[in-house]
Amino acid sequence: MLFMQTLITKRGQTVVPADIRRRHQIEEGDHLVWLDDGSTIRVVPVGADPIQALRGCGKGEGLLNRLLEERSRDRRRGS
Repeated sequence: MLFMQTLITKRGQTVVPADIRRRHQIEEGDHLVWLDDGSTIRVVPVGADPIQALRGCGKGEGLLNRLLEERSRDRRRGS
């Protein structure tokens, strides 16, 4: 785990440390998503093309089969 600290400016801005930008390949124009669960905040980088960034992330999860099974259950409930 990497620990770094930054300051928040009067305008609410901060700097993403260079080591983190390099490690996660964050570049100018990329977006950061802020996830707040009420007790912690996570910052997740999303590239300029979020669809491309997510391509393949569900591989091996059997998502198509799960979708088809869920649809089948829905049809049975509706009958």
